Amino acid sequence: MIEPLAYWNGRFAPFSQVCLPPYDAGFVQGTTVGEQLRTFGGRLFMLDEHLARLRRSLDVIGVRPAVSLGTLAEISRSLARHNHALLADGDDLGLSIVVTPGVYSAFACGARGGPTTLVMTYPLAFELFASLFERGQPLVVTSIRQVPADCWPPELKCRSRMHYYLADREAREREPGSRALLLDHDGFVTEASTANVVAYFAGEGLVSPPKEKILPGISVARLADIARSIGIDFHMRPLSPADLARSDELFLTSTSPCIVPCTRLDGQPIGDGRPGPVFRRLLEAWGRDVGVDIAAQAARFAHRTKN
Repeated sequence: MIEPLAYWNGRFAPFSQVCLPPYDAGFVQGTTVGEQLRTFGGRLFMLDEHLARLRRSLDVIGVRPAVSLGTLAEISRSLARHNHALLADGDDLGLSIVVTPGVYSAFACGARGGPTTLVMTYPLAFELFASLFERGQPLVVTSIRQVPADCWPPELKCRSRMHYYLADREAREREPGSRALLLDHDGFVTEASTANVVAYFAGEGLVSPPKEKILPGISVARLADIARSIGIDFHMRPLSPADLARSDELFLTSTSPCIVPCTRLDGQPIGDGRPGPVFRRLLEAWGRDVGVDIAAQAARFAHRTKN
């Protein structure tokens, strides 16, 4: 079996040979920014938009990788082409770009070096979400709050996600299989763990929390475009858990599944407790846009054979 390649600090190498030194700041402090993309038919989806967001994150932490964003784009496309060819026909990849400040001096025993840059791919974990298109994702409002903007700005996409871990742990303890819904310190909805939240109200259209409160999700921006293209309005305004509870439909948007219906909130059904017609329209329109039946692909590759 031919092994997938990864890019690691200036060179391409077999994935199994890539390792993060234990004195890297990304490991020691979690000071890591990154972007996660996926392919459709082997083509990276919205790469330019992801790289623009990566640039903003790098500006926030003051790190400049050794390669330009243009070179990172070329590296990403090259890896996607090479590694996608190793998959079965119809399968797709996730791609991760990771940048850290590099050596953490106190742990490094004199080692020196610039920022760490890693680009890698992986077969999309369809098994984690394939069934959600039919049964929906339950959400639980947890006691863990979103990191406030005076700790780091919401637009920073970083890997320091202990609050997500703790929130999901609490959510699963209360309802197995659920995901955490995080509020800000004023009690308004921000995000789910690793996903943007969007509600649908029959008289209003789609509604997302205000952009200054959330990570500017690439998927939620695409969802807004898709919704408007099929005649559904999209707005941003503050949302409370009570607003979500009375919504007609509720969704999560993120890179791999694109859009997932949420059918329960704190144990109570959203709408009739099943994925609704607006979700179906949005998922079908997204699939037409990328040329892939998103739910069918996930079902097909949810149980890959291991070699």
